[in-house]
Amino acid sequence: MGKKDRIIDVAIIGGGAAGMMAALAAKSAGGNIKVTVFEKMPRPGRKILVTGKGRCNLTNACGWEEFSTHIHPDAGLLRHPFEAFSPSDTISFFKKIGLECVTQRGRRVFPASMKAMDVVDALVRALKAKGVEIRCGCKAVGIVKDEDGTFTIRCANGQVAYSKTVIISTGGLSYPATGSEGDGYVFAEDFGHRITPCFPSLTALRPAGYNMSSRWLRGLHLINISMQLYVDGNMVQEETGELDFTDGGIEGALGFRVSRKAVQALRNGSAVKTRIDLKPALSDNQLQAKGNLPIEKLLPAAIARAFMATNKANIRHYGLNSSLKRWDFAIESHTGYERAVITAGGVPAKEISPKTMESKLVPGLFFAGEIIDLDGDTGGYNLQIAWATGNAAGKSAAERYAQK
Repeated sequence: MGKKDRIIDVAIIGGGAAGMMAALAAKSAGGNIKVTVFEKMPRPGRKILVTGKGRCNLTNACGWEEFSTHIHPDAGLLRHPFEAFSPSDTISFFKKIGLECVTQRGRRVFPASMKAMDVVDALVRALKAKGVEIRCGCKAVGIVKDEDGTFTIRCANGQVAYSKTVIISTGGLSYPATGSEGDGYVFAEDFGHRITPCFPSLTALRPAGYNMSSRWLRGLHLINISMQLYVDGNMVQEETGELDFTDGGIEGALGFRVSRKAVQALRNGSAVKTRIDLKPALSDNQLQAKGNLPIEKLLPAAIARAFMATNKANIRHYGLNSSLKRWDFAIESHTGYERAVITAGGVPAKEISPKTMESKLVPGLFFAGEIIDLDGDTGGYNLQIAWATGNAAGKSAAERYAQK
């Protein structure tokens, strides 16, 4: 059997959220074409299993104007894929493949079962029903474009495959235990793409001296608070909501929201500080009017103990009541890719066609998901990026195949 007898129409490197969506979109758009997913892990969708604390926050049901404010560094590349496959399309898609969804506080959408495994199982069933070939345990180690315009894909297990088009959806560097090891960046660079420097985002921020202070802080859950991020003494971000102190440091919704700018600043050698306001609804004057109440009258007992033990300088300087709005933490580091939710950086938007996700440098080569320099806040935004870019890349690859 010769090369031309074994050729694939659309080859997808990486069987995560974006890759599986790309495969389904390609089959839907291209009819009876051969679509193959190459996945290094024993089964696809490993990273999906750890999203949303195992519940899988599928998307965020808001419109583009709001959604775009949660996308970094520039939402422009995402607009066309988002409008072609919006959060409402995501919900409809999963219902069609047998997975009911529910929308919770903050318009966060989850599977009704609250089980990420059900999301993976539904996608795998849909892939098999569509006739998509899934080659698990097949790690791509090299991709080249041949003189005849086809791609040769070489795998670590010795397999060699040929394809008319290739979609790289290998993810980033976060949660490497799920298979995200940065392979796709190497492939992209081999094809001449520049990689915007990567760093962990949606990750824990570690206060200075946390080895000692964590005995007071670890396990605390703060609600209805605000937090400010300071870089070199200047406030650069303010958020309201809730946060957690964990073994890694400051996490939860607020910690994650400010982590992107905080990590960038730390990488640039800047001084980083967070300031927690435990009473955002009250002004300094209103707090002062409460008089000299004992701390237990102002805060729950566990939070009061931690606050008194770790904010002594501000309590002395501002007084107890005013310092409730000034609980400061100098940030010295952050957790790495091993527990970061997402990777910031990747293939730059200017090197990808915004309508098709096709490389502007290599015809027939497409990108989808976390490998692109496109990341979102916590709350379902990153999976929607995966669904939308995967859908765009899959349909476009099928159309590219049709032109050949």
